[in-house]
Amino acid sequence: MRPVFTWSLGNRSLELGRRTLVMGIVNVTPDSFSDGGEHFAPDVAVVRALKLLDDGADIVDIGGESTRPGAKVGKEAPAVSADEELRRVVPVIVGIKRQRADAVVSVDTYKATVAGAAVKAGAEIVNDVSGFLWDAQMAKTVAGLACGAILMHARGRPDEWQALPSVPDMVVLVKRELRARAEAAVMAGTKRDRIVMDPGFGFGKRFEENYPLLRRFQEFHELRYPLMAGVSRKSFIGRALARNSHEPAANDRSFGTLGAEIALALKGAHIIRTHDVLSSVEALKLADVASD
Repeated sequence: MRPVFTWSLGNRSLELGRRTLVMGIVNVTPDSFSDGGEHFAPDVAVVRALKLLDDGADIVDIGGESTRPGAKVGKEAPAVSADEELRRVVPVIVGIKRQRADAVVSVDTYKATVAGAAVKAGAEIVNDVSGFLWDAQMAKTVAGLACGAILMHARGRPDEWQALPSVPDMVVLVKRELRARAEAAVMAGTKRDRIVMDPGFGFGKRFEENYPLLRRFQEFHELRYPLMAGVSRKSFIGRALARNSHEPAANDRSFGTLGAEIALALKGAHIIRTHDVLSSVEALKLADVASD
């Protein structure tokens, strides 16, 4: 049985653990690995977000910069400037909240200025794939905002991933580094009850290094924080599904994704972040029944 938490988002809270929550992905980008360009126009992205909410998403996560392998991120000449990222995500957040005032909206960003503006526009969660590492101002900024925070583990930056050496035990490494990032966030002023952790499948992990994270996911409960997992359509799933050395394209990994998401729910994930909300919602209802 997974632990139950109350996740404070500032003006309200979400109960985590009684059932598996689903976070729907809306990429307002031209170059995300799976659905880049499909929802790049703000009005199209709003329609997509509303559809995900209608499909049962508990949260919609709006991202304006791709962090796919090889992407240039960080303060030194990032591929997407903070101003451009704001032009992409703020109109979408505003549009969602205008039509669905009760929607829980998350902003997927590692930039402090984007986080602040997004929360002002109506986002209640900052989902930082770097765990507050890629922008030195992010920890202080989030501490001053009335919002929830997701600290994800990324090993290095996307343009460094191919050159990273392998490690003997990825689970131990991720646990140690996530613990350190949470402690730093708390020291900067973010309350513990506002933090969710994500081991960061695919972010600086080689194909074979993701499977132990999946198989031993329950060990992350030792961190004593709620857990989110995002495996949707990722390349390690494609590798596992390969036939005759041919891996399915990202959009053809839905069944493999669903299998991994169910396994994660049974191992105690509180939130599943996914592209395919309806199938995940329905499958996770049965996974929750099986785990009672």
